[in-house]
Amino acid sequence: MRLRMIFRIMGALIFFLGLTMIFPLLFSLYYRDGDLPALILSAAITTGTGASLFLIFRGTNQEISSREGFAIVALGWALAAFFGSLPYMLGGVLPSFVEAYFEATSGFTTTGATVLDPIEGAPRGILFWRSLTHWLGGMGIIVLSIAILPFLGIGGMQLFKAEVPGPVADKLKPRIAETAKILWKVYILISGAETALLMAGGMDLFEALCHTFGTMATGGFSTRNISIGSYDKAYFDGVIVVFMILAGTNFSLHYQALTGDFRTFYRNSEVRFYWATLAGAMLLVTLVLRVQIYDTLGAAFRYASFQVTSIMTTTGYTTADFENWPSFVQYTLVVLMFIGGSAGSTGGGMKCVRILLLLKQGRRELSRLIHPHGVIPVRLGGKVVPDGIIQSVWGFFFLFILVFILASVAMSLLGLDIITAFVSVAATINNIGPGLGAVGPMDNYTSIPLIGKWILIFCMLIGRLELYTIIVLLVPEFWRR
Repeated sequence: MRLRMIFRIMGALIFFLGLTMIFPLLFSLYYRDGDLPALILSAAITTGTGASLFLIFRGTNQEISSREGFAIVALGWALAAFFGSLPYMLGGVLPSFVEAYFEATSGFTTTGATVLDPIEGAPRGILFWRSLTHWLGGMGIIVLSIAILPFLGIGGMQLFKAEVPGPVADKLKPRIAETAKILWKVYILISGAETALLMAGGMDLFEALCHTFGTMATGGFSTRNISIGSYDKAYFDGVIVVFMILAGTNFSLHYQALTGDFRTFYRNSEVRFYWATLAGAMLLVTLVLRVQIYDTLGAAFRYASFQVTSIMTTTGYTTADFENWPSFVQYTLVVLMFIGGSAGSTGGGMKCVRILLLLKQGRRELSRLIHPHGVIPVRLGGKVVPDGIIQSVWGFFFLFILVFILASVAMSLLGLDIITAFVSVAATINNIGPGLGAVGPMDNYTSIPLIGKWILIFCMLIGRLELYTIIVLLVPEFWRR
């Protein structure tokens, strides 16, 4: 493990993070909410630390190994959350380091679980930073760094593989930096379109950008205490639903569509499964809400489609208190938490492609019982899936459930009720945010004990980095020569 090279990359990453703090400074200057000194000091500390590390450990341009790639990504996210917490602490918005680190981790991992209360009373420069952490974390700080910092002179494929969610990382171009740039261009283009549509509906630039960041990153941080529901406007609900669906779709497919290949979505098995699951859940929840809650089919569809999309894409925006909905609907939403969006999207959860492969594998095992001597391959998109990938999906599924169970038991030992303990872990490890019980859609995570917050921080990180990136660091073999 070449620590000098790792520290140099960390320096470049931290320096870039400090530069992004310039953007909330602009809103702080405009609104004059008193958070300017905190933001300036945060930017100075972050850029100064990053520049110092980069200069001290310069001259280490070498190809990184898989082990170093995992270490860089895990350490990068942990440090990003540390320096990202500075505006909250220096601005006096959150009372302790743990809460500030929780909020920053929730931002960068696009979880949307918050301890900020009330939200609407916070300075808008800091609120903009809070939403910007979502947007940066959505496509990935590491992916961004290898896209715009090629002067590092270090191959980025190992970083890309460790960073991009999903069992397979798509390379759209031979050079990994070109692939990262393409993904970010698509991300920025779609973000710009949503911002324009939200402003056309009446949001000002500040709120339009903040809610675009939360949508495109499938994060869910809002500038309002009761999220999108505070606007109570069907137009905003519709626009955000469309862009949540886009954000939960593989971004490499968006690039192919923008280059003229519009049939790419239909040809992709995972996207068809993703859209079919969304549509089926919307229809089911709409019918239940129409019968038991809402007087009209239009109202039932409006709230059902928004909440189903928000939960499955792991965005976490809310327009209604779904804790007051029928228990069947709540159960459906919890199941959708685990499914998540597409691989290669900004969504969390297990990812649709893994669920689809597990279903296909289950069907193959049933077929083998009927035809024990038959050769029955698992196919995805017309191609045979190697058994190695199937095994890795099973391994991921087992580890995911194991970590979920252990974290839930740990939360219950802290004295939390079973629903809060269970769903708080589900909502953080799947990077969603709002859940049920004490962390419901109209509540937040302030009531979670100190140790519980650290457990959930760990859940957010391993959920965003797809378990292996963090867990592999805990294996003794990883550190042996």
